Amino acid sequence: MTTHVTIIGAGLGGLTLARALHVHGIPATVYEAEPSPTARSQGGMLDIHDYNGQLALRAAGLMDEFRGIVLEGRQAVRGLDREGNVLLDEPDDGTGGRPEVQRGELRQLLLDSLPAGTVRWGHKVSGVRALGEGRHEVTFADGGTVATSLLVGADGAWSRVRPVLSGANPVYAGTSFVETYLFDADTRHPAAAKAVGGGSMFAGDQGTRQIGAQREKGGTLHVYAMLTEPLDWFGGIDFADPTAATERIVRAFDGWAPELTALISESDTAPVLRPLYSLPVGHRWDRVPGVTLVGDAAHLIPPNGEGANLAMLDGADLGEALAAHPGDIETALFAYEHLMFPRSAEQLATAEDPDHPTLQDVINIFARDEQPS
Repeated sequence: MTTHVTIIGAGLGGLTLARALHVHGIPATVYEAEPSPTARSQGGMLDIHDYNGQLALRAAGLMDEFRGIVLEGRQAVRGLDREGNVLLDEPDDGTGGRPEVQRGELRQLLLDSLPAGTVRWGHKVSGVRALGEGRHEVTFADGGTVATSLLVGADGAWSRVRPVLSGANPVYAGTSFVETYLFDADTRHPAAAKAVGGGSMFAGDQGTRQIGAQREKGGTLHVYAMLTEPLDWFGGIDFADPTAATERIVRAFDGWAPELTALISESDTAPVLRPLYSLPVGHRWDRVPGVTLVGDAAHLIPPNGEGANLAMLDGADLGEALAAHPGDIETALFAYEHLMFPRSAEQLATAEDPDHPTLQDVINIFARDEQPS
């Protein structure tokens, strides 16, 4: 196959696709809005599952490199009630199939596996239009354009490519989390660090308030305070004033154990609001020649710990389909979508409560930028 593949978005799904194409000798270019790979934090920990994410890495020929960035011991899980009583304490015995890695390191691993110049940074898409006969023109914010016979939207929740295929838009899922960090926690925040333990910690119940945290490298605790409230409730909080915002979020957990509220009140960073959005249940589209989607652009779902894994498997499957059908783009895209649609629908169906995900569902989700752009 000699058709050059144009990929919009250098997240995990887009980069896995680019790598899978490279393995098969298929040329691709990835256009990314961010100005550089270090333009912003890439978030926290991801558990990469042996039944999807690891399959994608294996197809990309990167399993050895992946094993080199796994953080040992981080599959340990603790469950606490709001008073701080330990209800569950499972150590990482090394037999689990969901090893933890830093998202930024996984992204860099994928970037390093691509030929120089594959990713074009600082290319924010402003629009896409059909040219006919399966070709599309992508327009960038700086006025530049590129025409392509094969366009893949890997550009996340607020995809600029999706409108070519679907009129669906993400809607607020009813829950948001507020993200904080504690650095050098064992020394500077010992009570909070003890509560978290050596891996992930979840506290609360199935109500409207939960707190969770993950132990990252260097004694860093990455904290998620989950609140099931309408967006206008958060609109009443001035997040431009970190002190006032922190105090307001702490008040929402009034009566909780101090070692748990310390995960918010002792934050070493300003609190960041992360609303959760989703696409309609069973989102799909009719086949449009020359274009498809991967990852959140295709199937943004209430967080259930599968998002990054599904995006990577999408990328690997699409790469394999294109390699298996050289010279027949439409057959390849049909084969890929035939796999992807039911798989994403199944993940949504297995979520315990799609409208009100638990913190267990979101703790491994990267604090990605899911604000409309």
